[in-house]
Amino acid sequence: MAAHLTDKENYLRMLAGDVPEFVPRTMGFACTVGPRDLFIFPEPGILEFSDIFGVPMIVEPNSGPIPKPGEFLLEDIRKWRDIIKRPKVLDEINWEMSAKAVLDNRDPDLMKFGGASVGNGYFMILTYFMGFNNALIAIMEEPEEVKELLNFILELNLELGRKFIEFFKPDVFHMGDDIAHERDTFISEEVFLDIFEPMWRAQTKLYKEAGLYAEHHNCGAFQSFLPHIVDMGFNSWNPAQPKFNDLPAVKERFGRKLAICGGFESNGYVSWPETTEEEVRAEVKKALDTLAPNGGFAFGGNILGAMDNPEVQKRNGWITDEYEKNKYKYY
Repeated sequence: MAAHLTDKENYLRMLAGDVPEFVPRTMGFACTVGPRDLFIFPEPGILEFSDIFGVPMIVEPNSGPIPKPGEFLLEDIRKWRDIIKRPKVLDEINWEMSAKAVLDNRDPDLMKFGGASVGNGYFMILTYFMGFNNALIAIMEEPEEVKELLNFILELNLELGRKFIEFFKPDVFHMGDDIAHERDTFISEEVFLDIFEPMWRAQTKLYKEAGLYAEHHNCGAFQSFLPHIVDMGFNSWNPAQPKFNDLPAVKERFGRKLAICGGFESNGYVSWPETTEEEVRAEVKKALDTLAPNGGFAFGGNILGAMDNPEVQKRNGWITDEYEKNKYKYY
């Protein structure tokens, strides 16, 4: 049947817990908004730079900026107050002008998606400052110092969030904090509840009280922590990787209360050079058949790799075409 809702309206219907008119697709109709001063991206050809805290960064062509391996801003968590300072850029943002510059140049039919913050989640920003090994040791040996540092980050994020809501008027709050790998989470549930859950909850509360929907990003085997983000008020979770999570079980448990956004394994079988077009299309259909019925699902699928790689472009074309052929068949 012909769709009457726009992509944005259809996605928001899903986030509201209603059955959408057709299967939404993640992020194809959204734009990330926020003050450009917070997003430091190097000019073309620049391979090294520093973020707003001074963390040394390098540019990986297929993944974007990452902390420079082996060069840590913070070696000893007990000395964080001497090293981690309020970024000067926070006091230089002209919020009214920044919002006008961004919003005047966006398609009004695109969903406004984002959340102003000084870093990439609370666990991740700790690893940016210290590296994974040192961060995990600090969590184990000096949990109170870790809390003090992350509460400092939280207060900055709440300050920015209030301005972001006022001037950018987003549709959906997005927060990510990659605390899981392929087999489990990096931290125990006990540590999560003691250190990180209060940070996530406080930041989410700000946006939920402003009437926004909320979407959470966590890669890897994150399923065991899903009850906590549902309790915080998140309406959806991405990228919801089927290789590491039992997504049918997630759907059965939460129904449309937590929308599964993703459901397609982008970095495995479908990306192998010997996998045929028919096999790639079958994986798209499998994801839709498994997760689309009764709503609570947005398809998110693509092949990871260099955007100018013809093989990547071809396979992503198959995925998009198969999704488009089937998205109206479930409701």
